[in-house]
Amino acid sequence: MRTVIFDLDGTLADTSRDLLNAANACFRDLGMGDVLTVERDAGVALRGGRAMLTTGFDRVGWTDKTEIDRQYPRLLAAYSDDIATHTVLYDGAMEAVEALVLAGYKVGICTNKPEGLAERLMTALGVRDAFGSLIGADTLTVRKPDPEPLREAVRRAGGDPAQSVLVGDTETDFKTSRAAGVPSILVTFGPGGPAVRNLDPDALIGHYSELLPAVQRLIG
Repeated sequence: MRTVIFDLDGTLADTSRDLLNAANACFRDLGMGDVLTVERDAGVALRGGRAMLTTGFDRVGWTDKTEIDRQYPRLLAAYSDDIATHTVLYDGAMEAVEALVLAGYKVGICTNKPEGLAERLMTALGVRDAFGSLIGADTLTVRKPDPEPLREAVRRAGGDPAQSVLVGDTETDFKTSRAAGVPSILVTFGPGGPAVRNLDPDALIGHYSELLPAVQRLIG
């Protein structure tokens, strides 16, 4: 069965503001105030919690890198407590998912967000049931760009990994699809913007209305 697997952060949903708020909660606890901003650091947010902490500590000249490990659980707790206040699905995302399902495709999610947080977020957004699978960073012993999480997301959705495509927004997603030997579709409306063109993916979309034709061209 042909299957379309989606990345989550920066692909299905803009989660940057809630992620940055969680990181800033850590910095405020340390008396630094809000170190990170959406305007400057949206791309950093979608690289994960440790990337946000590293960027923030570097910005204020904090040299004790062991503080990243101490603050990381605090960041995850803050994010879990306030996971969907500002997060929004990208325009047309769920309409595109529905169109894929009606056209006979299986759909799932493969993200480097911890599985429990991804499940919590998709449930809070009211769209978890639209996807046949969800594989997170800690579901398996490996994470993207290793190809196995993508393959497992396809299998759990009821599809065939050889007849799948990955929709994402970063070099990690691109490398994952290449490692799995399947096509990649990258979005240009994520934090990476048009720069993802430089990766030369199999397809680019600037809006979710373009997804179904791209999928049909790539995997039939």
